[in-house]
Amino acid sequence: MLRNLFAGGLVSRDIRRLELNKSGEIINQEAIPIGQRVRDVRQSPDGFLYLLTDEGNGQLIRLEPPSHSNSPS
Repeated sequence: MLRNLFAGGLVSRDIRRLELNKSGEIINQEAIPIGQRVRDVRQSPDGFLYLLTDEGNGQLIRLEPPSHSNSPS
């Protein structure tokens, strides 16, 4: 069973998705570019990610998991 951990990057301006195995070891990581300094990342029970940016006009951004995206017709 794999688990995901998400972390925001102030300097890298992205979020990192870390895949963990059942022992809690990182087995893969993916950078998801946001283009803004990410102060905080939270996942809601329905799988959406909420990001809080650390810019002059800070934003609350919601990202949908791939399973919620519309598939091409």
